[in-house]
Amino acid sequence: MPTSANRRLKFDETLSRCTWNFTCVRYNVLVKQTIFVVEDDADIARLVRYHLEGAGFAVRTFLAGNGVIPESEKTPPSLFLLDIMVPGQDGLEICRQIRSNRSIAMTPVIFLTAKTSESDKIAGLDLGADDYIAKPFSPRELIARVKAVLRRFERPLPPAVVTAGDIVIDNGAMTLTVRGSLVTTTATEFRLLEYLARHPGRVFTRDQLLDAVWRETHYVTPRSVDVYVRRIREKIEENPEEPRYLKTVRGAGYRFEVPK
Repeated sequence: MPTSANRRLKFDETLSRCTWNFTCVRYNVLVKQTIFVVEDDADIARLVRYHLEGAGFAVRTFLAGNGVIPESEKTPPSLFLLDIMVPGQDGLEICRQIRSNRSIAMTPVIFLTAKTSESDKIAGLDLGADDYIAKPFSPRELIARVKAVLRRFERPLPPAVVTAGDIVIDNGAMTLTVRGSLVTTTATEFRLLEYLARHPGRVFTRDQLLDAVWRETHYVTPRSVDVYVRRIREKIEENPEEPRYLKTVRGAGYRFEVPK
């Protein structure tokens, strides 16, 4: 016959396992990444939500652009998935406001839109989008690209402070200071600049930069690198047309130089 002490021990062990299991479940719920989906077509919004939730994400859908920024300031999402042609503020304007808002500026943005021309894609990247998916789309590809962008942002950078001329890049805080002023960047811009600045004088091809910074290169093109270099120059150079730091090496790629 089990003693009272043994029964008590078994009860304590069972309670401990139940508490641990509850804590694990609760923890998994708490760390679920939230995606804000801005899509005015209710059927597409439901389809996107269904597949994202099936992949383990929490989803908030918005059928119009108004209200997205205030809600994201209260509860920042892990990623924005934006249609361009939505009522109220369109997707391009929402992206512009995200990138100019210091509290959410580094949140990844993916456009999911029927506007599929090269000029539309470049316009989206120019505003700081991290990817651009054309409609109609494969749900499997959508999930793959969302996960690829999030993985890029989750990779920790080695803690260090890189100083070059009047530029200070703090990896730990993910901050960029230019001529004494804090400059807002997207995470992709920061990673690209940080990688180049850690290898001053070395020439990198576009494909090498894609492999180093983007990693998931199946969905991005060398043209994306050109867009990001232009955006970085606008933030760090006194005259982006005559860059002192981020040099183009014709026929090869790009090189970071420390001005003398």
